[in-house]
Amino acid sequence: MASRGLIIAAPSSGSGKTSLTLGLLRLLAQRGLAVASAKVGPDYIDPAFHAAASGRPCHNLDSWAMRPATVAARVGRLAAGAELVLCEGVMGLFDGAFVPAGQPDGSTADLARLTGWPVVLVIDGRGMTGSAAAVLHGFATLAPRVLVKGVVFNRVVGERHKAAITAACARACPDIAVLGFLPPTPALEMPSRHLGLVQAGERADLAAFLDGAAALVAAHLDVEALVGLARSSPLVTGEGDVTLPPLGGRIAVASDVAFAFSYAGLFEGWRSAGAELSFFSPLEDQAPDSAADAIYLPGGYPELHAGRLAGNASFLAGLRGAAARGAAVFGECGGYMVLGRVLVDAEGTPHAMAGLLGLESSFAKRRLHLGYRRAGLCGDCVLGVAGGGFRGHEFHYASVVKEVGDPLFTLVDAGGVPLGTAGLRAGRVAGSFVHLIDRI
Repeated sequence: MASRGLIIAAPSSGSGKTSLTLGLLRLLAQRGLAVASAKVGPDYIDPAFHAAASGRPCHNLDSWAMRPATVAARVGRLAAGAELVLCEGVMGLFDGAFVPAGQPDGSTADLARLTGWPVVLVIDGRGMTGSAAAVLHGFATLAPRVLVKGVVFNRVVGERHKAAITAACARACPDIAVLGFLPPTPALEMPSRHLGLVQAGERADLAAFLDGAAALVAAHLDVEALVGLARSSPLVTGEGDVTLPPLGGRIAVASDVAFAFSYAGLFEGWRSAGAELSFFSPLEDQAPDSAADAIYLPGGYPELHAGRLAGNASFLAGLRGAAARGAAVFGECGGYMVLGRVLVDAEGTPHAMAGLLGLESSFAKRRLHLGYRRAGLCGDCVLGVAGGGFRGHEFHYASVVKEVGDPLFTLVDAGGVPLGTAGLRAGRVAGSFVHLIDRI
């Protein structure tokens, strides 16, 4: 494998690994390095920022939700077109799903073991000196096959603070490179909402934000030493990255800030299988291509735009017309809600949706649904035949008021606990709140 990889991880969420990753991607791209990026886990928002920073699509890697062949194929695809693959972890380094011992849990540590890529740990240094070295030592020694080779300390103020941490790390972890210290930089904090960060496409200041992150990294880190820690992966790559069978030969995909939760790997897999993709914006009242034999509505934030979507007659008529002519129509999470009859927004106002499935959903009474899902098809539908299965992830706050019709999936969580049925299917229309990631 030609290129080398490196994982940016942290002891916990909020340590600053996203800002560091974005700054590195932007800086290395500015310096002319062919740098690709990956994100551990079922994240949609961080990859969009990665793509804006590097100018290349970001691919998700997931040891729980993807078959080993899929992970290997993705790593090979990333490595084939880049000199360096920079992979951002998820949550804390060892945080993953609660699964039986010895099974993949989707953690960053799992991905590090699988790929063999070294880890650079980002530690929030606020309020610590010698204890920072204890944190580093603990994370570096907990799992021998997880290779912590470097560390960056974030939110560190003053030369004495830096010197104390450096000396403590030299005593406790002499073989781990201290790559630099980042000062507190409120302007580079990532704003969030109920499902995570505000999307890249919603930030008018995105270019300036990324340039600022790159300048911060260049000023405070030993970037050459960091890049020098990267190593090639021993994974043997091959076929296996067509995660979901194409919905049709010509697939129209909803794409705007209300429908932005889609995986780059899914689209590449569909194209490699021979499908032709077109894109349309429901928010701009665009109808799907009338020549398409399939329509895909990914997740996103339609609840923030429910009134506007309800009034977009061309979009809704296009969906209904596609279903009437027998096109395959599939919606995930936000897309599923739009295929339903009614979406109630956070203020309690109901909005009529496409009415192609017997779903009524509401944000007026929020309830968190979160976790990996194993999904088995209840019957034949646009996704395959009864008994077929997928792995995916659910993350939403919508409540189901009514779900009337034939169920789409039977669900089991990552630990094997049955969760009942979910989603709906009606002819060649189907949807659920589960974001599908790979076949079983």
